Amino acid sequence: MAGAPIRDEASSDDGSEAGAPDVESTYLQYRREIHADDDNIYHPLPSKRAWQFTHWAKMLGSTSTAVTELLKIDGVQEDLRIPFSTADDINEVIDKKLPSRPAFKRSEIKVAGEAYEFYYRNPMECIAALYGDPEFAPYMAYAPERHYSDQDRTNRIYHQMHTGKWWWGVQVRAYIFVSHHAILSCAQVEIDKVERGGTVVPVIGSTDKTQLTLFRNKSAYPIYLTIGNIPKEIRRKPSRRAQILLGYLPTSRLTHIKNRETRRRALANVFHACMRKIFAPMKEPGRVGVPMAGGDGVVRRCHPILAAYVGDYPEQCLVACCKNGECPKGCILTAAQLGENRVFEQRDLNDVLKALTAVDRGPEAFLAACQRVGIKPVHRPFWEDLPYANIYLSVTPDVLHQLYQGMVKHVIAWIKTAFGADEIDARFARLPPNHNLRLFSSGISHLSRVSGQEHKDICRVLLGVVVGLRLPDNQSPSRLVRALRAILDFVYIAQYPSQSKDTLGYLDDALLRFHTNKAIFQDLGIRDTFNLPKLHSLLHYSSAIKLFGTTDNYSTEYSERLHIDFAKDAYRATNHKDEYPQMTLWLLRREKVMRHAMFIAWRAAGQPAIGDLEPPVIPKQLHIKIARRPTAKAVSFADAGLLYGARNFKEVFTEYVIRTNHPTLATRQVRNIVPGYRLPFSSVAAFHKVKFWHPDAQGRDDAPQTLDCIHVRPAYIDTLGRVKPGRFDTALVDEGRGGDDPVGVQGYRVAQVRLVFALSEKASRATFPDQENVPDHFAYIEWFSRFPRNPEPNHLMYRVSRSVVDDTRVTAIIPVTDLSRSVHLIPQFGPECDREWTSSNVLELCDTFFVNSFTERGTYITVY
Repeated sequence: MAGAPIRDEASSDDGSEAGAPDVESTYLQYRREIHADDDNIYHPLPSKRAWQFTHWAKMLGSTSTAVTELLKIDGVQEDLRIPFSTADDINEVIDKKLPSRPAFKRSEIKVAGEAYEFYYRNPMECIAALYGDPEFAPYMAYAPERHYSDQDRTNRIYHQMHTGKWWWGVQVRAYIFVSHHAILSCAQVEIDKVERGGTVVPVIGSTDKTQLTLFRNKSAYPIYLTIGNIPKEIRRKPSRRAQILLGYLPTSRLTHIKNRETRRRALANVFHACMRKIFAPMKEPGRVGVPMAGGDGVVRRCHPILAAYVGDYPEQCLVACCKNGECPKGCILTAAQLGENRVFEQRDLNDVLKALTAVDRGPEAFLAACQRVGIKPVHRPFWEDLPYANIYLSVTPDVLHQLYQGMVKHVIAWIKTAFGADEIDARFARLPPNHNLRLFSSGISHLSRVSGQEHKDICRVLLGVVVGLRLPDNQSPSRLVRALRAILDFVYIAQYPSQSKDTLGYLDDALLRFHTNKAIFQDLGIRDTFNLPKLHSLLHYSSAIKLFGTTDNYSTEYSERLHIDFAKDAYRATNHKDEYPQMTLWLLRREKVMRHAMFIAWRAAGQPAIGDLEPPVIPKQLHIKIARRPTAKAVSFADAGLLYGARNFKEVFTEYVIRTNHPTLATRQVRNIVPGYRLPFSSVAAFHKVKFWHPDAQGRDDAPQTLDCIHVRPAYIDTLGRVKPGRFDTALVDEGRGGDDPVGVQGYRVAQVRLVFALSEKASRATFPDQENVPDHFAYIEWFSRFPRNPEPNHLMYRVSRSVVDDTRVTAIIPVTDLSRSVHLIPQFGPECDREWTSSNVLELCDTFFVNSFTERGTYITVY
């Protein structure tokens, strides 16, 4: 998967058929709309100071009252030389002089005599705003592509949405293929049959309720929209504005309807009625296309089509009109079949659409028709007449709620029941630290309302914590360990940012291994059945990745983060009375300010032609970064042993110097010289931290690098007079064969880093007089045993132990550049962990460890 893949590209409109090449770019149109001043790039703000104050007032959370009070302070307005005396003056400039954004509308829906309001924007205007944003122009995808990792085109790669089969199918093929070679019967979906050269705009929608206040039970129900033409790396960053708020749905629970079943039906119908009104403007443009200008000014014939719908399980059931406990992806199965690992027959979309037309024949006929095809009797679901939409395909995997807050949460609870919370907590509290880990110093059993991030942190060490524990009645824990390893493998592989036929094979294999071993929880009496909708959902991951690209294209974590900007912050900016008009106006003003900020940055850069811009090259950092100045300037040989544990530092470094200067000497000759050799220095400069910038674990050239760190710090006294224990992290050392291929442990060895040091320039010249390439920094390390040929058979982790000769740890001096990355070691606790161990001393007191492969993706791929 490294580097540029082999690719096939489908045709799309490049502007030659739908528009002239001399149209204005979006920035040029914007410039014309505001009547830009050639001498003032901040126009319509009169000055840089006025613009900066406006940006601060609207973007940094200050309330209008606070801004007005600030401006009323005697002399502030004059000293700042800004033309505003109140916040209303700023708002007037934004409202009247900055170009408009898609406006919110208010609408009402009546249910059982009660009226409920909702706010929304025209989705076509929102799509056009995203599609035409010049900030995205260098990155946009206008046509589907098939990527392969080999010249024979046998190993297809999936990453961005345009590399999936759905987009290709909509563009140039007759049907959409789904998992296990099944075909969903649906309308012809080849837009090139309408008129060749159309550009697909995959619409990604998401909904999710969120609490606005801890008291008074205030909530909001936002709808978010984005498009798959924008790369996922941009869509997942709120600061890039690639997600847009489409509206706020009613949040009422309809408590005035007393019958529970009637109320549930009414809630579903309210949701779909609102959504149908919101998405109605997409129907005709999706079918026949509509001219739409990109950020580069080129006009293309665009077909906005609902591609993916992102939501948690209740949202998925609501959208797909299925009952709780069923599969929103359209599988025809009973509740007793949810735990089975097999292919199920799929609902026929044409049959569902036909059943929905029975509403015209009366309530009884409609209810019977819906029951026959297995859906709720929802009056006209919003997706019913959206062109080329198939809701059963559109419902996407949800890593946050299905994996971390779903299966991982279940498995953790089962494990605590199987082994007891006390021993589990004791082991969590005695794990050594690592840069990529969060330590649970009090265990995990006391945690309440565990977040998705906390479940991620638990996953990084859970397998090593379980290894060695005994089950009641001396039952073998091997199946439980294999089941846990399988579910963790599934979680990690499912989140790969680039997938291939091979990795999807690993994903399916992990799911098979879990199902093969899951019966252990029934044998222990922990579970009666595995009829869990979230377990069933795992069957759909491979097919969804093939259709829409990797799971980071449609993560609910993005909408969870958007709640902060589009709901919670917006609510806090209101007076908490009749809040939605205030929230929508607040958001519109912020959007205008952000857009104007981008325009000012473009003008400041010299107004470059948008069509000529290329995506910026991702800067590559040095692999290893160490502070320019040492933490300790002069550490004597004695202090190296006393403070850092480098007890034979002088002898080991002397041996390193002799070997470097006289490489032909035999080991025995070197060791005979060491006692009488005099080093030309008596202290070294010590560094307490080594940072690493790792390239993408899957070899993608366009992916950012990730940060890693090794801490090498002796004990110290903090500002409150407390003694803080030392920390000496473990690392993977490249012995000369590991650097060429990051996959697999061949050529790597584990070591504990006790001291990172450097010589002065004078000392370096005197120590290595004839050497040209002397390392800038060195590391004193204590070796662990080499990796065995194979990992342990059940948990698949490698076992290592301290390398000892005559009761003395084997040590060495190496260049810091030989350190590959940090690595986490999990102690071999045995049936019961030693209560004398602590997080700070376990590396010293324990001799045997398992190499943790779950700390982060790079380590997982290397040590898998």
